[in-house]
Amino acid sequence: MSLSIALHQLSFGEDKRGNLYKILSHLENSTQYLNIFPEYCMGVPLTGLTRNFVQENAEPIDGEFVSKVVSKSRERENAIVFTTYLREGGEVYNAAILAEKGRVEAVYKKIHLFDAFGYKESEIFSPGEDIVVVGLEDFVLGLAICFDLRFPEIFRAMAYKGVNMFIVPSGWYRGKYKVEQWKALTTSRAHENVSFLVAVDQTSPFFIGHSIIVSPYGVIVKELGEEESCVSLQVDLREVVDARKVIPSIALSKPKLYMRFYDSLLGKF
Repeated sequence: MSLSIALHQLSFGEDKRGNLYKILSHLENSTQYLNIFPEYCMGVPLTGLTRNFVQENAEPIDGEFVSKVVSKSRERENAIVFTTYLREGGEVYNAAILAEKGRVEAVYKKIHLFDAFGYKESEIFSPGEDIVVVGLEDFVLGLAICFDLRFPEIFRAMAYKGVNMFIVPSGWYRGKYKVEQWKALTTSRAHENVSFLVAVDQTSPFFIGHSIIVSPYGVIVKELGEEESCVSLQVDLREVVDARKVIPSIALSKPKLYMRFYDSLLGKF
């Protein structure tokens, strides 16, 4: 009931092909089953992420970037969570993809775009509208991306659907108190849903690093620093099972009651 995981905390520049081969190189050297990469895998220019850069580099699901990573998962017989600028029709999404053994098993399009701290991600991407839950080995994974961490509703909704591990590729920007907020939000989302949470962040020059894995008790199991780094570890589903016996938050939750409150508020938004 355990799963071997590798957190690949990397920095991606503006060379999309170079970023792709950086991912492939790390996958070639990994012996873990589930490999997780940060947000913005296709790259970020030194001048910052722009609509023009994303439009120039976005690809469909069958484009070279996604196809080569998916093929590597077939070659290595493992699973990979990575991100892409996903073009669908006339829209471009900030998307996280789970591939396993050469198959795309899930695509999550970021719901909550980063319109905060002076940034305006909604001018670059279209928002997604669906939560994504997918089985992997003995676990049920829920996918989210970065700014989603500030919205507990999406994580509780995934927990109601059976999720016991959240995977959160991130590009958490540097700034005052941002490391403290990162730790507070990741530990809270894990503990309030009595689930594991794995958040893999980009590093310099824009992002804080500090990739993290949190236990169902809200305890930081492993936290990286600010430099590029990779770490491997085993997570055991029995930790979730045991924790939920002690803290049955999901079982004691009352979603039908909460929906009454939400229904009364809808007209105000």
